[in-house]
Amino acid sequence: MNEELAARIHVGTSGWQYSHWKGSFYPEDADPVEMLELYCRRFRTVEVNSSFYRVPSRETAGKWADTAGSGFVFSVKVSRYITHMKKLNDPEEPLGRFFDGIGPLGGSTGPLLFQLPPSWGCDPDRLRSFLRVLPGGYRYAFEFRDRSWLNGEVFSMLRNNDAALCIYDLEGFTSPKEVTADFVYVRLHGPGAAYEGSYGKSVLAGWAGAFSSWAGTGRDVYCYFDNDQKGYAASDALSLERMIRR
Repeated sequence: MNEELAARIHVGTSGWQYSHWKGSFYPEDADPVEMLELYCRRFRTVEVNSSFYRVPSRETAGKWADTAGSGFVFSVKVSRYITHMKKLNDPEEPLGRFFDGIGPLGGSTGPLLFQLPPSWGCDPDRLRSFLRVLPGGYRYAFEFRDRSWLNGEVFSMLRNNDAALCIYDLEGFTSPKEVTADFVYVRLHGPGAAYEGSYGKSVLAGWAGAFSSWAGTGRDVYCYFDNDQKGYAASDALSLERMIRR
C-alpha cells in the first residue's frame, strides 16, 4: 500500500491501561502511569474507553495530550450516562460536561463514539433530535448494539449528518459495512467470544484490503481492537499495521 493511503488509516486498541498486558505488550515492571507513553511508541491512535464510565477531568485530558505529542489521535467513547441512562434524551447538559472535559485534547481529538445499548430498539425520532444538537467541528460515530437500528432510514439519517455508522463484529455478528460519512470507524471485539481470541492472518488481510479501498476514496479510516484478553488486541493491531504499511 502506498504511503499516502497508509497515512489515512489509523489502527490501535480500545484502551491502553491493562495490567494483563504486562509481559506481552508492556514490560513486566511497567507502571500504569507509564503505559500511555509506552503505548504511543507503537501506535499513532487509541480509543479512550474509560470515558464511557467517567468523563475525564481537563487536567487528565491535558496530560494525555502532552504525553502523546503531536500527530497522535485520541478517539473518545462518550459517557454511558448519555447513551445508556438518558438514551440520547435531553443531552445538552451532559454533552456540555463531556466536551468541557475532553477540551484539552485539542487537535489530538479524533472521532467521538456513541455506543448505544443492546436493550434499546430503534428510535429514529430520538436519534434525529440528538443529531441536531451535536456541535460542529467533530467527527461522530454510532455503534448500534441492537440490530433493529441497522436499517436504511438510520443509514440515511447518519449520511445526511456526515456521521459514521460504526462497523463492528461481536460474538459472531458483523454489522453492515455501510459507509455513511467522510471517514470510516471500525471496532473489532474478538473473532469469537466477546473480547477474547486473536484474529487470523486471513481475516486481518481482509480488513487491510477493505481499509485500502476506503482510504482510496479519500476517507480516513479508524480501527480499534477490543479483544483485550491476553493482549490480543495489541498484537492484532500491530499485525494489521504491518500489513498496511508493507
